[in-house]
Amino acid sequence: MTPYMGAEHSITNGTNGVRSTNYTILEGTKTALEHLLFRAEGQLPPECHPHIARASFKTANDAGSPYYPSPLKQTEAISALKAVEAGVAATIAGLQDGTEQRSITVDLERASAFLFSTYLATVGGMDKANPKVKKLLKDTDLLHAQSILYRRLSANLYETKNPGEYFHLHGSLEATKALNMVGLEGHRPDLTDYHECIKTIEDHVKQFTADQLEEMNWKIKQAGVTCLKWDDFQATEHGQTLLQQPPWKIEQLESESPPAPFPLSPSRAPKPQILSGIRVLEMCRIIAGPAMGRGLAEYGAEVIKVTSPNLSDVPFFQVDGNLGKHATDLNLRNPDDRAIFEELLQSADVILDGYRPGSLTRLGYGPQQILQMTKHRQRGIVYVAENCFGHVGPWSSRPGWQQIADCVTGVAWEQGFGMGLNEPVVPPFPMSDYGTGCMGTIAALAGLYKRAKHGGSYFGTTSLTQYDIFLLQLGVYDKKMMRELREQHDNEFFELRHHDSVDEVGKRALKTMRRVHPELFEERHLQECFSKGFNAKVRTVRPVVEIEGTWNGFLRSSRPNGFDKPTWEGWEVDDDMLKV
Repeated sequence: MTPYMGAEHSITNGTNGVRSTNYTILEGTKTALEHLLFRAEGQLPPECHPHIARASFKTANDAGSPYYPSPLKQTEAISALKAVEAGVAATIAGLQDGTEQRSITVDLERASAFLFSTYLATVGGMDKANPKVKKLLKDTDLLHAQSILYRRLSANLYETKNPGEYFHLHGSLEATKALNMVGLEGHRPDLTDYHECIKTIEDHVKQFTADQLEEMNWKIKQAGVTCLKWDDFQATEHGQTLLQQPPWKIEQLESESPPAPFPLSPSRAPKPQILSGIRVLEMCRIIAGPAMGRGLAEYGAEVIKVTSPNLSDVPFFQVDGNLGKHATDLNLRNPDDRAIFEELLQSADVILDGYRPGSLTRLGYGPQQILQMTKHRQRGIVYVAENCFGHVGPWSSRPGWQQIADCVTGVAWEQGFGMGLNEPVVPPFPMSDYGTGCMGTIAALAGLYKRAKHGGSYFGTTSLTQYDIFLLQLGVYDKKMMRELREQHDNEFFELRHHDSVDEVGKRALKTMRRVHPELFEERHLQECFSKGFNAKVRTVRPVVEIEGTWNGFLRSSRPNGFDKPTWEGWEVDDDMLKV
């Protein structure tokens, strides 16, 4: 199969592309799937391809125009990924029941909603932006990097000393380091106005060049990156290395373990669940890593999210990210908690790692170490790791989050160009987070299939930058399409500038999308269930795909980190989650 090389696949910077008048997101999705399969060659079991080829896409968008006020083909990218995810899952189902052909349907509206599902989620009827929602959340913002506006804006895109050069400062979950780095206090109670906070921080960032900020940032080991254009990223040594990598990679860790059939445990789901009985230990936080576990829980896996009580996490992200799981706190530096974790490990099938390469190895729980701990049981493991910069290349050990990947690869510049600007703008919503989570889910499914069919243990890797590379290789919408989008959407959105926060970008995007594309927000895409963990009703986006003869959906509502005991016993089913 050769990649599609038409006009829609060349980056146009929003200025010189020529769009065919019959371009639709449906046709774009089919092209994206073709390109994805080319890029992922060798990373999927051959048996998956007939299932993927039978995947169909449905949409209520008769006009076929993009949903987002963005030049990036996000709907096409995630819908193609969901088709591949469903294809691998269908192959597993065939291994279980012998059915060689089954239909697969991918809903483009739900795929699009999946990319901003944390913005659509509500708890107690309140969404992420509602200040009163905090009373229902567990406060895991241990260093107040999220709850104080000035500190939150330590994670933002600012212009440097050189005009036209931008650096994404990133206080991550610890704002003081980043603020001190540019000569500011960690706390400024006098600064409460959005624009004053931005001006104060940007004035200090402008005292330095991007090269100086890179050096300072490296010394304090903080997330942060120079905002590059796509061509510039491709010219870096790291970019050239990653361009040779597939979107995700599956490697065999050992070949001695015998095949491990899927357990096919009984379930109260309306139909069989493909991963029923599979056990997953998720060691991740924020969005991309938990989205991997969320994807496996959707197919029926028992997922325990393990977090440290000493590490910060964004409170509201847990509403969507912990859907279908159990969530427990363990301090893996404590001998008693390590013993509990290692007991859980003995019956785990999948390990999910959302930290920088080497972090869990230093704790004693890297892939090879876990192999040694479990080799006596004669059943292999599947270990999947995601990070920001990838697992190869000179930048692989750098810290980073979604905005960092979007800035370093060129995604932010493309967003700005598409808005008619000559400056970068971080795209609305954590879309590369969710896309990366989907790629990690695919890697885990492929590893489980290989383990069942051939035996052995498998190591899967993916990253935020790899998702962005796939996205950018699809090209951007051309000048004509972007003119149409600017005419359709609110002017207020296109008044955004580089220094506007992800919260502000997301707020304005939501407002205009609700007006232009109400089909994304219809009740049929959402489900609601009471959560004991939050002591309130939680509303979330329904699964994106349907696979004939099976049921993929979540058996239990969400909960905050640390809500459950660290055990594989006592898994409840919430009846309201079973409603179709």
